[in-house]
Amino acid sequence: MTSPDAAPITRASVGLRSERGPVLLAVMLSTGLVAIDATILAAAVPAVVDDLGGLTQFPWLFSVYLLAQAVSMPIYGKLSDLMGRKTVMLVGVGLFVVGSLLCGVAWSMGSLIAFRALQGLGAGAVQPVGMTILGDIYSVAERAKVQGYVASVWAASSLVGPTLGGIFADYLSWRWIFLVNLPLGLVAGWMLWSRFTEHRTARDPSARRPRIDYLGTVLLTVATVALLVALLEGGVVWAWSSPVSVLLLVGSVVLTVAFVAVERRAAEPVLPLWVFRHRVVGAAMALSLVVGVLLLGLSSYVPLFSQGVLGTGAIVAGFALAAMTIGWPVAATSAGRIYLRFGFRATVLLGAVVSVIGAALLLTVDGSSSPLHLAVPNFVMGLGFGWVASPSIVAAQASVGWQQRGVATSATLFARSIGSAVGVAVFGAVANSVVRGRLGHEPESLESLPPGVLEPAIEAVFLLSFAVAVTLLLAAWLMPKRVEEVVEDAAPVREDVAG
Repeated sequence: MTSPDAAPITRASVGLRSERGPVLLAVMLSTGLVAIDATILAAAVPAVVDDLGGLTQFPWLFSVYLLAQAVSMPIYGKLSDLMGRKTVMLVGVGLFVVGSLLCGVAWSMGSLIAFRALQGLGAGAVQPVGMTILGDIYSVAERAKVQGYVASVWAASSLVGPTLGGIFADYLSWRWIFLVNLPLGLVAGWMLWSRFTEHRTARDPSARRPRIDYLGTVLLTVATVALLVALLEGGVVWAWSSPVSVLLLVGSVVLTVAFVAVERRAAEPVLPLWVFRHRVVGAAMALSLVVGVLLLGLSSYVPLFSQGVLGTGAIVAGFALAAMTIGWPVAATSAGRIYLRFGFRATVLLGAVVSVIGAALLLTVDGSSSPLHLAVPNFVMGLGFGWVASPSIVAAQASVGWQQRGVATSATLFARSIGSAVGVAVFGAVANSVVRGRLGHEPESLESLPPGVLEPAIEAVFLLSFAVAVTLLLAAWLMPKRVEEVVEDAAPVREDVAG
């Protein structure tokens, strides 16, 4: 990794009190909205169902948010490269705030699900474009410090989210889970609007206006939705061998082939095929994909093991999983110092090794284990993820210029979303297969199974997690030893607003 000579970096030069501090704070606030929203609703599901009904529909409160966020990430990434980060980020924050307001006044489960989709569309812009903004305004060396600030947002949100959700549901109203986003979102939007300045470079007057890849956008969206719905609902709502699953999976493959054909000819492809061939961006996507698989596998089955096998309550089960979300930002905070000294490949290899160790420790958990015994492997794996995920994104951003940075960032996060859906499907199929072998029939739900059946099913999931963690080592080797930082004099952005 190389970077230009610069003055020594101090915490003040990249902190909240620095010249760029207001922009960093705005990105942190915007990211915090998305991070808290990922956990705050889970504790209030019973209250929502009691008020609105729709017991069988409530899982879509989470699925539709994930779908909307995942399918829109690549689109926003490309738009941020064409139109500038500020415009797209403000649109994302605006959609999230409007979606939150509508969720807060929802009159039925159907309306709440629809408004959650709108929230997801906003989140699809906030996360990748916010990280792209930080990649624009901070050098690789400075990002080593900035990561600590962003990581602290995720750490705080993982603890504050469930607590706030429970307080609002028990003492106020579940609607405040969404309405609390309004003041925070408005402050973040105002700070981005008033303090974030993007400078325009000279543009060739003869150049044509950027053309939006509408056909590619539609094909990518429909193909991704078909794939994610098939993976999220297959084996749950309908059987894997059912006509619905086959139609969705085959349709996704056909649409993906059509998408590739369109992208080869598009003037401004929404997801350029070069990201898959680029050594650094491709490696970052591979790492992000595997982390996504492991992340959702742990998130789905660790709390279930804690409650269904160890017999703990929901709060203790949540803390067992929270150990991972604490370990992640702890490692991300120190990752910058490691990759500045030893390089990106060494850092992600360290993270992969630690993840494998955590997965191996998870294999020692059984029905006689304590909740602490369950939490320790999750904390270790969280450390591994922190040394893999954050450096991967920084490396991808550093290896491309301004006009490709949005695409590189969103493609990496998009890969994680796809990996998460794959993880849910594969781990679910493994668990259900073990249960069928013991019961002789399809289970109505894993949650209702006795510990003697549930324990071996989840232990099979943990064993598969170890195998997947080993593939993280292979993906880490794809990262080049040397990552050249692309340094530009100015960013060719379409908008200039005085700060």
